[in-house]
Amino acid sequence: MAPRLLLLLLAFLRLGTTGPLVQGRGFRSPTVAWPSFFNFNQPQGVQETIQIPNNGSAPLLVDVQVFVSNVFNVDILRYTVSSMLLLRLSWVDTRLAWNASLYPQHAVTLPWDSLWTPGLTIQEALWVDWQDQSPRARVGPDGHVDLYLALTTETNCDFELLHFPRDQSDCNLSFYALSNTVLELEFRAHAVNEIVSVKREYVVWGLETQIPPRQLVPCFQVTLRLQNTALKAIIALLVPGEALLLADMCGGLLPLRATERIAYKVTLLLGYLVFHSSLVQALPSSSSCNPLLIYYFTVLLLLLFISTMETVLLAALQARGHLRARSSPIPTPRGEQQDHGDLGPHPEEAPGVKESRSWAEAADHIFFLVYVVGVVCSQFFFIGFWMWATCKSDPAPGEAIPHGGQPRL
Repeated sequence: MAPRLLLLLLAFLRLGTTGPLVQGRGFRSPTVAWPSFFNFNQPQGVQETIQIPNNGSAPLLVDVQVFVSNVFNVDILRYTVSSMLLLRLSWVDTRLAWNASLYPQHAVTLPWDSLWTPGLTIQEALWVDWQDQSPRARVGPDGHVDLYLALTTETNCDFELLHFPRDQSDCNLSFYALSNTVLELEFRAHAVNEIVSVKREYVVWGLETQIPPRQLVPCFQVTLRLQNTALKAIIALLVPGEALLLADMCGGLLPLRATERIAYKVTLLLGYLVFHSSLVQALPSSSSCNPLLIYYFTVLLLLLFISTMETVLLAALQARGHLRARSSPIPTPRGEQQDHGDLGPHPEEAPGVKESRSWAEAADHIFFLVYVVGVVCSQFFFIGFWMWATCKSDPAPGEAIPHGGQPRL
């Protein structure tokens, strides 16, 4: 009993502390989630308390509860997601237990660096910001330790964007205890969704935890299942694209001989080119399983291009036939030439002009019908392809065989 009281007294009265490696709010810290706990300036008795508790032949069991309070700043162009978490770590360290009948305190609080705590590293993290740089652990009479850690982190996420903007993705946060082995430490993780706000472009509709098998070091994994609400992309992308396509079909109702039709078609094509250039910047791209919208808007661009070229070519053929008919002499009776005098033949009444015009207008009418049917069929085809299409992403370089992979037992 006396050694335990001595250890508690040294923990309270010691002066030397180890400063945390993770900086305060706003500083983008390294991905190491917790600093080293060794301080060789401390007394030998205190150093022994920092060692991992001995649980006999079994590894020390650490119960982890992950409270997800917010998921924000989902960036599909950078493949990153930011989240706010609260970790509750619980384990038993019998070296810190005391006799409650002699010392009736229900619990005591100790600085985080005065006792052993598991060091955590988030594998996918770009930066980690811990809310409290000097957290305190609560210790019960039986040696039960509770430690709360609040953090904000930005992590990489492999978004599945084939069905963007109705995409669903699983984002993983893998916590590793690199300072221990699986023979010394074992995690038992649970996750709780505490997100109360739904005013997000991406909402969390699922939350899971798992223990990856056959790892060299103790770890647990939290999976966030994100779903896109799609409202922003529908308003900004789909509605303008469909409006341009409908305007192009309505342009086919204009007479072919009207000069405004060519200007109308060219204006639509140029406007869509500007829209398409901004679209390329807004849509994400990847090495595999690109969004279907990229191919859809490319097909729309081809349809507008074909429609504009048809109008230009038929209008050019009609104008050339009109000029050829005006330049060719028209045989007329001698009496009619005297009656008309110097007026000459009217181009509108020339047989060649009527023939070229009727041929061009018939071809334009047939093209218009085929174009409308093709556009409607392409829309239904894309909807069906959208519903049934699947894509399996290529394996990551770190998981591809025989190039390597994560170390496993």
